[in-house]
Amino acid sequence: MDLNTIHRKELVKKLQNLGIKDRSVLIALTNVKRELFVKDEFKKYSYENIALPLNSNQTISQPFTVAFMTELLEVKPGDKVLEIGTGSGYQAAVLKEMGADVYSVERIKELSELAKDKLGKLGYRVHLKIDDGTKGWAENAPFDKIIVTAGSPVIPKQLLEQMKTGGKMVIPVGDEALQKLVLVIKLENEDPNIKEPKYKFKTFKDFKFVPLIGEEGWRISN
Repeated sequence: MDLNTIHRKELVKKLQNLGIKDRSVLIALTNVKRELFVKDEFKKYSYENIALPLNSNQTISQPFTVAFMTELLEVKPGDKVLEIGTGSGYQAAVLKEMGADVYSVERIKELSELAKDKLGKLGYRVHLKIDDGTKGWAENAPFDKIIVTAGSPVIPKQLLEQMKTGGKMVIPVGDEALQKLVLVIKLENEDPNIKEPKYKFKTFKDFKFVPLIGEEGWRISN
């Protein structure tokens, strides 16, 4: 067994001790080689429970954050999942390991192309798009699950509209310094005369993400 495999298993054990219980999430994190998704100069920190820098002032989220958000979604094999913020491709790889059909949107061309190359070489077939993530991916909606890996000032309306009834979305919402994770569940409307969809919201602990830039997120300062 190589050293990275040992460190990966040790990290997964730490995540269990931190409260991650979903077996499918833990197995996916055991199988995905995080060291392949980080920059060369940070590979020695691949299995530390910390976020690491990527190009274009972006980050690969800390493993606990990836595990916690994924666990909240309760991903099942065959779920159509929209990811906003491809980043390194690591979260998409975890979702693929869980059997999801993944659609991932990234606004930064360099990151999307690097992720496409890595995911392809590893055999993960992910649908990738370079665009404003706050708009989602309407032509492939509705989605069973949506995961947003950047902090937003609000929950983008277009993402809410692209949720399947009974579907879930997890998104960090707050200011640029700190966000709370929000789990959104789209409820079945019991009254056929009411056209407006209903949503249930659950709020979880504080996290810090890079800002979600876009039409319904943060705007780039000039």
